[in-house]
Amino acid sequence: MDILDLFYKGGPAMWPLLVLSILSLSVIFERLWFWLRILTQEKQIVDRVLDAAHDDWQVAADIARQANHQPVGRFLYAPLHLGKSDTETFRLALESTAEDELAGMRRGEKLLEAVIALAPLLGLLGTVLGLIHSLRSIRIGDLGTESTAGVTTGIGESLISTATGLVVAIISLVFYRLFQGFVVNQVKVFRKAGNELELLYRQSPPDFSNTTSPIARENFTPPRKQGKNRFSEPPEPPILP
Repeated sequence: MDILDLFYKGGPAMWPLLVLSILSLSVIFERLWFWLRILTQEKQIVDRVLDAAHDDWQVAADIARQANHQPVGRFLYAPLHLGKSDTETFRLALESTAEDELAGMRRGEKLLEAVIALAPLLGLLGTVLGLIHSLRSIRIGDLGTESTAGVTTGIGESLISTATGLVVAIISLVFYRLFQGFVVNQVKVFRKAGNELELLYRQSPPDFSNTTSPIARENFTPPRKQGKNRFSEPPEPPILP
């Protein structure tokens, strides 16, 4: 049987199911491309930044800045671009950036949740409407005769919308759980990379005595010229002729 023929036999509920399926597929393909780019480059970025941090914090900051197109690159660069900071500020920069990046990774989940909830209900609604239309044409005197064969066919066709709604919901649920698993894994990656970077920072904090370093120069403010305080020293006595 042709798919287009099945679509029309499914009744009016097939149109909103078509819209939901298009929205779900668009989110699924966009998220798959997003996660494919992250998972193939993430480990390499983390290893390069941590290895460089053992020897030179400036090189580590440069590597993280070049990886700003990746969430883990922005996560590692957040505390490194602050310049001279204490460990508490270093940790807060990591935590706040991790929250923002993880929130961006959950984009599209609300839409998939809506599709998972609405698709079976719309399919069931289409089936109920089809049953009402089929049973309305049954007459008491026609029971047991060949005229009820069309009613049986109508009831079978009304179940098409329910099956379609279940298929859309199942596919959306599979990818929804898959993307949630990726986010949970990212939480572990961010926590491990952040802890190792903070440990290195505590063991060998950057040396900002060299103000020519780009990190230090980013937050370097030249000291103001200090004028004499007229209240700190008594005025010199006038020279008498």
